[in-house]
Amino acid sequence: MSGEHVGVDDVRTDESRSAGDENLHRGVTLLQAEVVKAVRVPVPVSFVRDVLTRAAAVPEVAARLPSWPVTVAVRLTGDGELQRLNRSYAGEDHATDVLSFAGSGDHLGDIAISWPATERQAAQFDHPAATELALLSVHGLLHLLGWDHLTASERKEMSRLTRAALRGSGLTLARGRL
Repeated sequence: MSGEHVGVDDVRTDESRSAGDENLHRGVTLLQAEVVKAVRVPVPVSFVRDVLTRAAAVPEVAARLPSWPVTVAVRLTGDGELQRLNRSYAGEDHATDVLSFAGSGDHLGDIAISWPATERQAAQFDHPAATELALLSVHGLLHLLGWDHLTASERKEMSRLTRAALRGSGLTLARGRL
């Protein structure tokens, strides 16, 4: 995903941390994140990195990660870019909140998140925008690992995993959000 960058932070989660905080395999973190801000977002990129690292520690999520380190790229952008991506890759000509694009090899994939949609949904559900950003980041990660929400049982499982991942970061969603 290319474009003008307001800020870029190549964030790695291979720093020393406690085993309970991240997905570890023989002392090495398995998920590295690069977070790019294509629009102004008042949330530090380290927040997204930490949320994804903790999500990777949820046992079901960890089980789907390969046994070697992988990367994920997260792009925080606007409605226009999400609409363009949605039209180009899904054939749907409207903006959406989050899209995931599978990668290959050591790159798990890319996640694009609309910051304006994040703010609208946070206001709608009366929780902080950072919480909504965390939810959308985890949602994108779950899609990259093969989960979907086409059926009621799939939606229930994705919601359960999302809540578990957010709890790992000390976040709770507003009632009725999932």
